[in-house]
Amino acid sequence: MATTMNKTLPDLSKLEPLDGNNYKHWSQKLLIFFEQLEVDYILFNEPPDDVLADSSNVATTVVAGDVAKKKVEKDNKTVRGHLLNHMTNHLFDLLITYKSVKVICDSLEKKYGADDARKKKYVVGKWIKFQIVDDKTIMGQVHEYENLTADVLNEGMEMCEILQANILLENFPPSWTDHRNQLKHKKKKL
Repeated sequence: MATTMNKTLPDLSKLEPLDGNNYKHWSQKLLIFFEQLEVDYILFNEPPDDVLADSSNVATTVVAGDVAKKKVEKDNKTVRGHLLNHMTNHLFDLLITYKSVKVICDSLEKKYGADDARKKKYVVGKWIKFQIVDDKTIMGQVHEYENLTADVLNEGMEMCEILQANILLENFPPSWTDHRNQLKHKKKKL
């Protein structure tokens, strides 16, 4: 008797539909979902032409090939359905004619996944302009700074932790000058 393991799958009902601006987040959420369903191979691989071409037993090859082909077709339909159901109507209408998940993913990656210099400039600009103010809690502002730093790093740009810490120190409000100077002149790393 075969045992089945209950998998806890992410709740996709709260996933915002792809509108073009949220491609990175959207694609990563769906990738995690497809990995848990064990159908993520469909996103990256072309369907095999002949599954067991090197087998010496022709009858076994045909049967195994048919089973593998049916599994690939079923997994392609499952993934395609999820992809299309989590898009805005405009994108759905554009991509509904494609039957291959690989073609849909390649099209989306080409249009939305390429490096966008504007987005990099935007996140770096927000990071540089960040300023700590006396009106808000310090922990909330540090958390905001950490998120801005993570956005910069997620865009593929690298920076050392010393730079991150020094930029944060430089963004302290004028009322914190003594504390900033004390931290800057410590011999230990921050």
